[in-house]
Amino acid sequence: MPATVICLINQKGGCGKSSTCFHLSGALAQTGRNVLLVDADPQGSLSQGFFGSAQVEMLRPEETLAGLFEDQRFLSEFHALSVPTAFERISMVRANQTLARHNVPAPEQAGLNQYVLRDFLSQLAGYDLVLIDCPPNLYQASWNALLAADFVAIPVPPEDFGTQGLRVVHQAIQHARVLNPSLELLGHVITRADRRLLVHRSYESRLRQHYQETVFTTVVPEASAFKVALTCRQPVTYHAPRSRAAEVTSQLAAELLSRVAAKTSKREAA
Repeated sequence: MPATVICLINQKGGCGKSSTCFHLSGALAQTGRNVLLVDADPQGSLSQGFFGSAQVEMLRPEETLAGLFEDQRFLSEFHALSVPTAFERISMVRANQTLARHNVPAPEQAGLNQYVLRDFLSQLAGYDLVLIDCPPNLYQASWNALLAADFVAIPVPPEDFGTQGLRVVHQAIQHARVLNPSLELLGHVITRADRRLLVHRSYESRLRQHYQETVFTTVVPEASAFKVALTCRQPVTYHAPRSRAAEVTSQLAAELLSRVAAKTSKREAA
């Protein structure tokens, strides 16, 4: 059975895409799922979260996602890209600055390069879930992720900068559906929320009014436990399993799996 592929995307930086992928992978692995993380961001933040900046910055292109764009014949050696992390059931395709030259605008004009990630993932086996961390733009790397994914999750901080540009993200999803008709919006994930702040409560209310059931019930708070766990190179459910941050992350994982199951059942019944 092929893995379920979910890309996390928002064209704004600081929305919590990398952090959500990092911590969510731990909670999903602890449910017994085999998780593959794909770092599609030239900044390599997700890769650095598991392996440290020094090691990631020194990786050659052929050891990262950039290798697929360098030479598509490299697809035949796809197993070299997926490497284990220090955590059971979590593997990763890493990225660093070498991906930047391939992350070009107007990706829909890139011919077969649009499908590099899709073709790569179609050859993998042994994973239940694939989470793709996209860069804060809608260039080639994000476009590849949209064409490779089954579902899209949009992390959204409940404030003005976080919610700006959502319309453009939704348009990109619709454009991608022309080439990937099975692509569906899984939902909007409110991240980095501080419910002590009136502005955050107000934006959350507006998001729920506007996007209704597509907004996840689980809200990810701004919590120091996430940052401390990341500094220790551990998803929060491993580093601080009794923390509120770990509890919320496990809730998010459960809701994500529930949404995937519901949409998959509906798709199969159609």
